[in-house]
Amino acid sequence: MQTPLNYHDMINLSSVERKNLFTIKGNPATILGNPVKVGDKAPEIIASDNGFKDVKLSDFHGKTVVISIFPSIDTSVCANQTRTFNKKATGLSDDVVIITISKDLPFALGRFCAAEGIDKVFTLSDFKFSRFGLEYGFLVKENQLLARGVVVLDKDHIVRYVEITKDILDEPDYDKAMEAVKEIV
Repeated sequence: MQTPLNYHDMINLSSVERKNLFTIKGNPATILGNPVKVGDKAPEIIASDNGFKDVKLSDFHGKTVVISIFPSIDTSVCANQTRTFNKKATGLSDDVVIITISKDLPFALGRFCAAEGIDKVFTLSDFKFSRFGLEYGFLVKENQLLARGVVVLDKDHIVRYVEITKDILDEPDYDKAMEAVKEIV
């Protein structure tokens, strides 16, 4: 099993700062971590499912993976993003998996999904290690939450699409993400 990032890895990844990319309600924010780019081999994810079990990207070997990233399920935009991807998942083949990831505690994600009937996406939490946020370049320095966006990986887990929204209140471009999936599948 993959271990949490060690202190030196965390320092190295958190020292990669990007400015003028993302705002929080119009206020500039700094994104930390190594940004993934189209063509990159996706870094391994280690995050917690609703039962606090560690889940890895490699658990979805051979699947096209859509990663929906958001700050907190307890906001209207994040809730809508999760509902939208859950609906989109119903029209996809079994070869496509949609993962949602945030820094919410796993039981908060589970509570939301149970109340909303969300059953087509896998919810994961980056609360324990911040590994996803740092290794994919989505960790917001100012609040230690994840920036909003989408990453699409092909069956070999090569990055085929990356989006970070301009502002925390902006929803991702669902159509472009789904176009990227259609080009792969």
